[in-house]
Amino acid sequence: MPTTRTETLTCRLAPEVKAALRAAAAREHRSLANMLEVMVLRYARAERSADNGASRRR
Repeated sequence: MPTTRTETLTCRLAPEVKAALRAAAAREHRSLANMLEVMVLRYARAERSADNGASRRR
């Protein structure tokens, strides 16, 4: 089965943001990287839905 190469993203976070991310990851039994990926995808899907709804109302 072919695998997709992952990419690295390095960023700086305020300690309280990292603590919140760590807490969210722990609640869902995820790694920090996986939790961040899930959060970004959820945000992107919500924005896409909001954009589609806005364009239908025009």
